[in-house]
Amino acid sequence: MSEPEKYSKQPSAPPPPHHEYGTFQGGRNYPPLLVTGFPQPAPPPGAPGGPPVNPYGYGYQGVPGYAVAEGTPVREHEPRLPCCGIGIGWFLFIIGFFLAAIPWYLGAFILICARYDAREKPGYVACLIAAILGTLAVIFGVTH
Repeated sequence: MSEPEKYSKQPSAPPPPHHEYGTFQGGRNYPPLLVTGFPQPAPPPGAPGGPPVNPYGYGYQGVPGYAVAEGTPVREHEPRLPCCGIGIGWFLFIIGFFLAAIPWYLGAFILICARYDAREKPGYVACLIAAILGTLAVIFGVTH
């Protein structure tokens, strides 16, 4: 047998695959992953192939496809409560300790019969509870 025939009869084996170590993403011999869903990955701004960087971003920064509200801006904060910001309800509750519980009855009357700011309701409820407890204390104090 001649030398070329000896080598040609041997089956040719594929080279062993090259394994990537130190990564959990697989090697180069794996098929590429297809990206689905929203948002699609993109290079950071300013990188080659990425969106351009605009250092002068003036105007409204809105979402494309949505209109920007024009006109007078809406107030974000409601007006401050009276009596140093605590409200009339808590003010009546505090001074009820000094003025023989009469302000508590006034606060209970406002809660039951008048219109009030919803932010002041806890103070009026405290006045109502204090008025009820004060009335019970007077009733049971008089009977003993």
